[in-house]
Amino acid sequence: MPATILIVDDEKNTREGLGLALEDDYEVYMASGADEAFNLMEAETFDVILTDLRMAGKSGLKVIDKAITLPNRPICIMMTAYGNVETAVEAMRRGAFDFLTKPVSLEKLEILIQRALKSRTIEAENVVLHERLDKKYSFDGIVGNSPGLVDVLDKVKLVAPSKATVLLEGETGTGKELIAQAIHQNSNRARQAFVPVHCAALAANLLESELFGHEKGAFTGATERRIGRFESADGGTLFLDEIGEIDASTQVKLLRFLETRSFERLGSSKSVKVDVRLVCATNRNLTEMAKTGEFREDLLYRLNVVTIQLPALRQRPEDLVILLNHYINFFADENEVEPVVLAQSALNVLRAYSWPGNIRELRNFCENIVVLKRGSEVTEYDLDAKYNAVLEAETSSQMLSISPSLSKEENEKRLLRNALIKANGNRTKAADLMGISRRTLHRKITQWPELDVGK
Repeated sequence: MPATILIVDDEKNTREGLGLALEDDYEVYMASGADEAFNLMEAETFDVILTDLRMAGKSGLKVIDKAITLPNRPICIMMTAYGNVETAVEAMRRGAFDFLTKPVSLEKLEILIQRALKSRTIEAENVVLHERLDKKYSFDGIVGNSPGLVDVLDKVKLVAPSKATVLLEGETGTGKELIAQAIHQNSNRARQAFVPVHCAALAANLLESELFGHEKGAFTGATERRIGRFESADGGTLFLDEIGEIDASTQVKLLRFLETRSFERLGSSKSVKVDVRLVCATNRNLTEMAKTGEFREDLLYRLNVVTIQLPALRQRPEDLVILLNHYINFFADENEVEPVVLAQSALNVLRAYSWPGNIRELRNFCENIVVLKRGSEVTEYDLDAKYNAVLEAETSSQMLSISPSLSKEENEKRLLRNALIKANGNRTKAADLMGISRRTLHRKITQWPELDVGK
């Protein structure tokens, strides 16, 4: 569908001449003055409005004033025979995209319209992107309802609107960057940049330049000025992940920024002042590092104005099934396949697993089974041995404590046989009674055939 253009000009020849030049590529509407343009704007949606400045009655500036109030705001281009800096500045201040002087060059006009339409597309994409980010990083978009997670979100709600520096603590994979994004998206900086820096991924000699930038010639290979992440995040939020990995020199510059809200690029003595909200994260104990001299104590005091401790996944047992279902459906949609179904036996095994990699490990697990199983039921037999190993070890430990006078093997045999008798030989029920997987029970019966009560 061609873009729609409204041409507003009280000179008939100019108006109709522009219309003829553009009608092959665009859907063109014409108005002889501001009032007629207002009526058309109420009835139609336009992508671009091309308006003269000086007209009988209301001026083109009034057309711009009206256009910028519309729900689907068009791009406005001003035309005038009175091309001067003051007029151009006023038109741009009122919301014009650009400015052309009469007589209008059709070649320049075509280029300008293309630029305007591209700008409109980018603007629309940015709106959609921000809406997606708002949804993804809203509190409703964070999955779980365990007490530990609820406590984290309560703190996020309180701290997000403030300017306070935030320190996120927690094991690797607990979702620290997700919480940092939620803090940003629920603050008044949400429409500005969120700039993440993973400090552990950069060598010490590169991190300082990455954060603060450098001047041309600051060091070997510095062939031009580089803007650092602090300047890129001006007006927004800078997220420093694994803050415990930064070296002593960078710690000093970071402390200076927190004290003065300014810094110097490498190779420069000029102070640069920025408005940046700092959110940091670590999986290390910074207090212990400060005691051993690995981390500056004064910097630690500046960083932990507000500290939020993220719980490990094993501390959120209520959220496990919710998270499994969420990510299974997410990756099924992403790969356009049917989601898998986790059998109760598989859930029993996964509940017993400690998830040392936390949410990141769980995500990878869900993506793996969605891609490999594609809509089928997943039982304990489909799970990797590492998940079953935990449950088997726990079961063996319980068996050993039953009767100290018997060997481990005899305790195990007796308990398994009793479970099979109670389940009337049903191996699935017996496995559930024992809290082990059916695969483990089958292996034990193969090892000790005398256990099989069906024989």
